[in-house]
Amino acid sequence: MDVACATYEVDFIEERSIRYSREPVWLLGCQYHPQEGGTGPTSDKGWGCMLRCGQMILGQALVMRHLGRDWRWSKNKEQLAEYWKILKLFLDSKDSLYSIHQIAQMGVSEGKKVSQWFGPNTAAQVLKKLMTFDDWSRMSVYVAMDNIVVIDDIKRLCRDNTSLRPVGNADVNHAESSSNQQSNIWKPLLLFIPLRLGLTELNPIYKDKLNNCFRIKNTLGIIGGKPNSAHYFIGIQGDYLLYLDPHTVQDTVKIKANNYFPDKTYHQKNTNRLHFSYMDPSVALGFYSATEEEFDELCHEFSELNSIQPPLFEVAQQRPSHWPPFTLPSSPYDDTSDVAAGFTEIKKEERHFDSDDDFEIIDI
Repeated sequence: MDVACATYEVDFIEERSIRYSREPVWLLGCQYHPQEGGTGPTSDKGWGCMLRCGQMILGQALVMRHLGRDWRWSKNKEQLAEYWKILKLFLDSKDSLYSIHQIAQMGVSEGKKVSQWFGPNTAAQVLKKLMTFDDWSRMSVYVAMDNIVVIDDIKRLCRDNTSLRPVGNADVNHAESSSNQQSNIWKPLLLFIPLRLGLTELNPIYKDKLNNCFRIKNTLGIIGGKPNSAHYFIGIQGDYLLYLDPHTVQDTVKIKANNYFPDKTYHQKNTNRLHFSYMDPSVALGFYSATEEEFDELCHEFSELNSIQPPLFEVAQQRPSHWPPFTLPSSPYDDTSDVAAGFTEIKKEERHFDSDDDFEIIDI
């Protein structure tokens, strides 16, 4: 749990007050120039904490995917090329796949305007969509619906290779000749389980089960928080949750001419603590399975976790009969016009912690 994205929040004069003038503004001895090239937010300060938590949990999944579960960061150690490639995916640039820009813009397809609050479920759904563009990682993302993890759907998703994009004729021929072998290839799984564990506060009946989630080998932690503040929970200590806080103000990391950039802000030496009673009831559990065998083991651990009533969630072999048929994600290189529009200006809204109203309330 050494790699996590810190929040890159930059204090800046309100852009709307100077946007319509090209002349510089002097404030307290400092000269400012109107920013050109867009009308969107100049910072994620005050609205991007859940988006940053989504980056953190995804970053941990990518570390496990490309560097291994036992990899640890060392300050004076030369890092592998895969390490730097992962970090570049999260740079604050529209060119980076998992940047704050891309996450916020993809949120438009989930009904969230840029600079509008995300809940854990929205964050998971957005990461699921962005992952379809990641030809390097080749991971499957499954977001459980109505608190139900469907085994058959996940295995079908992870064995699907139709979303891989061929690069040339040779790749096409190779893909055709090896289609039978590819049908048995398991794409690593990133599993999100969004839950609502109470109305306005966490029901204490779920405390021990959440506690046990952190003891599962395949866990990635929990994205959630407390009212009005999102956190990435990575562990437990007695009655306290250990979390990484995305509210630390950092300067934007910029790549230098030699393709080098400082990685200090991607690593956190200390964690914070939050008592279970202050935890917001809207959460999303995260798990990673590199192989089908690991997923089978994970399902077994889920059965043990939920053996005592009430369960956190349900694990089913097949989809409920009243659900629509399962469909594999379409190619991301088809029409994406619904999320391709430019950033739009919205007015600041009074903050209400997004608890994702589409969650099903678990009956006690």
